[in-house]
Amino acid sequence: MSSVLTFAREPHRRGMVRVESWWGRAFLRAIEELAYDETQLSGARSLARSGRIGGLVIEAGRFAAAVEDERGLWTVTGTVPVLSGDAVTALSEVVGATVERTEALLSGELPLDVAEHAEEAGVELVPYGEELTVACTCGYWHVVCGHSLAVMHQLCWTVDRDASVLLHLRGAERDELLDQLRDGMRRHRPAGPAAADVAMTGESSRDQVDDVEIALDAVLRARHLLEE
Repeated sequence: MSSVLTFAREPHRRGMVRVESWWGRAFLRAIEELAYDETQLSGARSLARSGRIGGLVIEAGRFAAAVEDERGLWTVTGTVPVLSGDAVTALSEVVGATVERTEALLSGELPLDVAEHAEEAGVELVPYGEELTVACTCGYWHVVCGHSLAVMHQLCWTVDRDASVLLHLRGAERDELLDQLRDGMRRHRPAGPAAADVAMTGESSRDQVDDVEIALDAVLRARHLLEE
């Protein structure tokens, strides 16, 4: 079973959240394509900023979160296809081919040339719209509800801040991949400073979770729904 990353509840935000990275913008476009119309999309953006979405739980191929609104508490679950073992190996080799790429991913960045080389090897890193499948306990009539869109927006923000989370979602185990890259850095620069060892010691906000109960509840609900 894949390891689970858990991220704390996003605080209430007054203004628009800007997605800065190329992979974050590509992911956002895929999410927006799923909306029924602009009104639904606008409402989902507002809900995503409202502070009413619980901790986000991410594992290989799956994500989940609880969402609260005026009608109650709902659980959103989602899936994306995971990369094959060969694809993960190819990705690791592409990233580890240069020190610059390795350092970039260790700092949460995903160089565009990594994606380009990965695509040449048949590996798509950013899921497109049809690959994103979501479900919500609210029972909304359309295939994608506002709760689901709101959770996917927060997923996009998380991925935008740290590209290794995107790779983890796609099936490249985050800790395993980063450990491999650190080992490669040590082999290539044995006499250098220990910067590579500490580049990721400030692990993601999963170590600062203040929403454990609601996050675990989302996981349990998600697993139940996905196993049905």
